[in-house]
Amino acid sequence: MNLQGLALLKNNNNMKSQEEIIQFKNTQTKIKGLYNEIGVLSKKNPNDAVNKFKLNFINQSLKEANELLGSKYKPYANFDVFKEDEIPTTSDVVMILGLYMNALESLKSANIEIRESQSEWILGHQPYWIIDGKVSDIEA
Repeated sequence: MNLQGLALLKNNNNMKSQEEIIQFKNTQTKIKGLYNEIGVLSKKNPNDAVNKFKLNFINQSLKEANELLGSKYKPYANFDVFKEDEIPTTSDVVMILGLYMNALESLKSANIEIRESQSEWILGHQPYWIIDGKVSDIEA
């Protein structure tokens, strides 16, 4: 089986365009940033409620992640976002964001291929994004 066939078997949620990769990177950055920020709050007071202002941004980022992850990579089938009328604690948010970070990494791993670098500046092997089953020239 060739590399393209292997890539298609490996992943049902393959990236379809460079724009989707940019969306992935932006969403992953948001999730990591929220995880770090809420993690600091959680260490101080794990049972404190997250205010609605922060919860809005958390939920927006989770919706974006859910679109990318699909049912195959989404951490829990029955969880989409936090309910505004059931304000979560900082530790609840950290737990969920951690699961989403791991899920996004799994999706990324399924959508990259390691190959020898074509650049004289990079020694060894470099990961590249797979777009529509074909290894692209976009470094991961």
